[in-house]
Amino acid sequence: MAATISFTLSHPCRLSRSSISSSRLPPKFLSRRPFASPGNLSNRLAAVASMSVEAPAKSSNLSFLDRKASGVLHFVKYQGLGNDFIMVDNRDSMEPRVTPEQAVKLCDRNFGVGADGVIFVMPGINETDYSMRIFNSDGSEPEMCGNGVRCFARFISELENLHGTKSFTVHTGAGLIVPEIQNDGKVKVDMGQPILLAQEIPTKLPANKNGAVVQADLVVDGLTWNVTCVSMGNPHCVTFGTEQSQALQVDDLKLGDIGPKFEHHEMFPSRTNTEFVQLFSRSHLKMRVWERGAGATLACGTGACAVVVAAVLEGRTERKCTVDLPGGPLEIDWREDDNHVYMTGPAEAVFYGSIPI
Repeated sequence: MAATISFTLSHPCRLSRSSISSSRLPPKFLSRRPFASPGNLSNRLAAVASMSVEAPAKSSNLSFLDRKASGVLHFVKYQGLGNDFIMVDNRDSMEPRVTPEQAVKLCDRNFGVGADGVIFVMPGINETDYSMRIFNSDGSEPEMCGNGVRCFARFISELENLHGTKSFTVHTGAGLIVPEIQNDGKVKVDMGQPILLAQEIPTKLPANKNGAVVQADLVVDGLTWNVTCVSMGNPHCVTFGTEQSQALQVDDLKLGDIGPKFEHHEMFPSRTNTEFVQLFSRSHLKMRVWERGAGATLACGTGACAVVVAAVLEGRTERKCTVDLPGGPLEIDWREDDNHVYMTGPAEAVFYGSIPI
């Protein structure tokens, strides 16, 4: 289900629903057609404590996102396995339409739209089709995001009215990423080659296997954890257990307590994402993640990729695995022929709306 929502960001009160009608999102809702809005936009935005949810008119010629209003951000909310993002059409500029401080307010789940981050679709550089930038919910900017890039791809397919299997090139802070929209609606992403050299991840943990950090000891809160460090363009610390217990039961972890201690550990000069992993078989894993700058999330695509790379390095699994995350499964394939990691999973539009900034 998808809907349109308009409300204000600045009013510090719970929003009351004034009217609700919802419908399934039309396949071309972002193609360049007008959005028939019930009433004047400025009048609706002036209703500080009201929220309207509405279905788009099918007889439009300009898209909802084509509407221009000073000080108003039009956006689409997407989610990939519960990892949710505010998607912004920024194709006319390399300057993000909102600041990191505004992104923090937008991502607030009580007083804003609510999201794990804000993603901007920007013009391509270095001969790529598009560029992608992200602000986390704390205002920091990560190099890239695996679930976010799947949402990015689906957003592009609607903006450009693409059909069938399509792929394009995306410039990110982690380098070139190539997502492919498949016929079943899922998105397969070539995430590139994992980075294993300790100084490039970066981590201050001493390398112990051909320049990599594999099953190294890391003391956190008095416990010695066995960790493997991987970068998928952003840093990850993967653990299957402690020195005392080699078989994690990830649902038993108090992630809000332990996660920040990994993220801000002195061994990670750029902070780190942390994946806690439970092994079911040589092709089936379960993970929970504490994301740098976002905290506990329902899914992390780069994290799932890092988990499979770490599992292979530690001799625990094959190269092709299903990784269960709180929001659902991802298919990860670390191919031996090209050393690239491929991630396949869903991404869906949740709703679209307008908000003053």
